[in-house]
Amino acid sequence: MMTSPEELLRSHGLQVTAQRLAVLRAVAGHPHATADEVAEQAREDIGAISRQSVYDALNTLAAAGVIRRIQPLGSPSRFEDRVSDNHHHLICRTCGRLDDVDCAVDYTPCLTPSENRGYEIDEAEVVYWGRCPACASTQPNHHVDSHA
Repeated sequence: MMTSPEELLRSHGLQVTAQRLAVLRAVAGHPHATADEVAEQAREDIGAISRQSVYDALNTLAAAGVIRRIQPLGSPSRFEDRVSDNHHHLICRTCGRLDDVDCAVDYTPCLTPSENRGYEIDEAEVVYWGRCPACASTQPNHHVDSHA
């Protein structure tokens, strides 16, 4: 059974506001959007909404676990509403395209730390970097490791 956006906010203890609903709809309709892209979509939805209101709503929704903030190295934060699983992301070094990829299954040596140092681990964050099919087919590979 689908939960309405209003019910979703209430179930996380959040007050239902027009701004939060617009931001939530924007994130749901445009997974992996940046805050500026969310603001643009929210404005198309409800008209005037300040940049600060968008940032406040994004921060509140992410802190409550309604949406997920993705922070790829060297690019702006992005937001998605797929929060019910531990999935990972593929990011194109050339165009910045970001796609979901399901969590690794079976033998996963890199997802199990050699030592947990007393932590209760509940999530592994993995980002796969490379070139998307469109960029790989049109541009030669001149990879420079910008994450070293």
